[in-house]
Amino acid sequence: DGELLGLIGLRDPPKPESREAVRWLKRMGIDISIVTGDNLVTARAVGQELGITNAVADVMPWEKAEVVRRLQEEGVLVGFVGDGVNDAPALARADVGFALGTGTDIAAEAGHILLIRGDLRDLVASIQLSRRVMLQVKQNLAWAFLYNSILIPLAVMGALHPIHAGLAMAMSSITI
Repeated sequence: DGELLGLIGLRDPPKPESREAVRWLKRMGIDISIVTGDNLVTARAVGQELGITNAVADVMPWEKAEVVRRLQEEGVLVGFVGDGVNDAPALARADVGFALGTGTDIAAEAGHILLIRGDLRDLVASIQLSRRVMLQVKQNLAWAFLYNSILIPLAVMGALHPIHAGLAMAMSSITI
């Protein structure tokens, strides 16, 4: 008779490892937002539980990709994590799309990195690994530049025998 007799609310609680992953990502200096098709009340509740304050809610799949595009236009390097068909446009648009392996095949195809277990701690590990690899690449390039900027002029001036120059070049390649 127009009178509310009851109310049932359902939601999937965040996985406990998600809280840990968010803490690690924040320690790494990464800003985190929730971008979801759910309503703002739900997004904020999940965000509060995980320690995420920024939420964009009530968005359609193409609007998620638009949020990514706007951030990129502001000069932000965007990583997007998703697992569903509705995340595929944003996963594809992001600088790095992290698809959860427990999600849909379309999300897995749209993403750049597939997190097989669907555990967000693997996201943290993949970022740490990529940062370490990039540091190693930069160090190797610096050593190669330094090494070659010293030895090439010596070889050109004849101060270094061609056999020694060849050995030095081989050692440069091996060590790097």
